[in-house]
Amino acid sequence: MSIPSPSSGLANTELTGAEPADISSVCVYCGSSDAADPAWLEAAAALGAALAAEGLRLVYGGGGVGLMGACARAAHAAGGRVLGVMPRFLVNREIVLDDVETVIVTSMHERKIRMFEAADAFVVLPGAIGTLEEAVELLSWRRLGLHAKPIVFYDPGGFWRPLFELFEQFIADRLVPAEFRSCWQVVERVEDIIPALRAMPAGPTVAPVMRVVA
Repeated sequence: MSIPSPSSGLANTELTGAEPADISSVCVYCGSSDAADPAWLEAAAALGAALAAEGLRLVYGGGGVGLMGACARAAHAAGGRVLGVMPRFLVNREIVLDDVETVIVTSMHERKIRMFEAADAFVVLPGAIGTLEEAVELLSWRRLGLHAKPIVFYDPGGFWRPLFELFEQFIADRLVPAEFRSCWQVVERVEDIIPALRAMPAGPTVAPVMRVVA
């Protein structure tokens, strides 16, 4: 089964004539493990620094560990604005960064909606089940037409390829239309993340209806 190549998503969207998204805050979903590949930790830090350099606020899960901690520390060190959102029960486990603005909320559900509302665009870095759950929910909301915020997956070494293959299976089985591919972009280099976010068109996303002709 073939899947779209990195950055091919824009070619599949019917919104390519729309204006590029106006972005001032970027939410980053990523892993919280300090045992992650050091190259991914470095990539997360590079993204944080790049967001700061571009004057874009980082919105993230509030922790000081793993990729999320690397991204937030780098953004803050580079003079960037950072907003963390942390559920109270994770405060000790994920170690809140004292140097950045952090909102403590009561639940994971509140965390996700606060992060969604605070961001104009989203980046998905390597992560595990929590990152996957956040990304899939975000794509589901976009598929349902609830938002049209840009979504970019950073896919080093094909990390997210199994997920994209599953999406292709959905399309092949006519569970979603091919236009679903327009909901996200894929890049393999950190330096391509922000340009990809800005290139994605802004505007309403209306989910096409699947029609099967007998």
